[in-house]
Amino acid sequence: MPAEWELSDDLPDEDVLVIEVMPPWKMYFDGASHKEGAGAGVVFVTSKGEVLPYSFTLTQNCSNNVAEYQALILGLEIAVDVKQLPLKVYGDSQLVVNQLLGLYEVKKPELLPYHNYAKRLMGWLGDVELEHLPRKDNKQADALAKLASTLSMTDKETRMPICKSWVIPPIFSGDEDDMLQEEENHVTEVFEVEEEDWRQPLVDYLKYGKLPNDLRRRTDTRRRATRFIYYKGTLYRRSFDGLFLHCLSDNEKVQAMEEAHSGVCGAHQSGPKLHFRIKRMGYYWPTMVKDCMDYARRCQTCQFHANLIHQPLKPLHPTVASWPFDAWGLDIVGPLTKSSGGHLYILAATDYFSKWAEAVPLKEVKKESC
Repeated sequence: MPAEWELSDDLPDEDVLVIEVMPPWKMYFDGASHKEGAGAGVVFVTSKGEVLPYSFTLTQNCSNNVAEYQALILGLEIAVDVKQLPLKVYGDSQLVVNQLLGLYEVKKPELLPYHNYAKRLMGWLGDVELEHLPRKDNKQADALAKLASTLSMTDKETRMPICKSWVIPPIFSGDEDDMLQEEENHVTEVFEVEEEDWRQPLVDYLKYGKLPNDLRRRTDTRRRATRFIYYKGTLYRRSFDGLFLHCLSDNEKVQAMEEAHSGVCGAHQSGPKLHFRIKRMGYYWPTMVKDCMDYARRCQTCQFHANLIHQPLKPLHPTVASWPFDAWGLDIVGPLTKSSGGHLYILAATDYFSKWAEAVPLKEVKKESC
């Protein structure tokens, strides 16, 4: 082995795994309360150094400690929404920070609901570091809180965007038991209701001989089934001209109308024309006529380029003259450019019976001259 060759310690086909550890987000919060109102300011600093400021106006006057707690809670709720972990939280309220760290005891009962809710949010986030910060190092959040506290809003306004500011109603009112009861009262159960496919009763009857339990639906299914056939997993309807039309579901019919009306080959036809075209393409569903009429009527492009309706809103009542000079129409035109004779206006008169027109120049418009 020549002496000038370098000895390599790398193994052949060795892959190097590099894991980039991003620094945690930082959150600065501050609350302000005085006689004009209360506000909260929250500033997020992302791992890339981007600054996200938020300002909140509180609709109810409160103490400065409550405002500090609300600022912290609002910031933690934003962090929960964006699912940002880990998170470093900085605040200039020594009382709030030490109470959450367990160094101070929560003695005031009005602070207990906020303390428990903030602990719950921190538990949801998991990796949260809380640290006290002097006021001089928390100037941006302090300025946002003071700005929000100067905005006076009515009690009816709940949450409205003002650039990057929001108006927030009081988070808690009353003791913790009332808060929990109020939270339970506002819980709404949401269930996803799946609508039954109109084809399913026909498929069950044609394939398995099953009928619905309801007597009316059973009779209707047996009567309609004579026009349908089920072949290789697809339901078809026999049309009057003998063709078999592919039956579409609710989602498929929207796609078919969109493609036929405004797709590549669509010409934005009217409702009856759209229904006729889809039927010629070999598709069917029970409410074809109504759905096509509604789809064409609600098409935004058709509304922009449709013919304007010139029909008056109310019936016209023309003025009928029975004999000459029975009715006149008068109009004053001007002021115009002053003529050599000093005239500025023109009095135009029209006889409604003979359509005779007269024009009289006027220097000024007075009751006597008309």
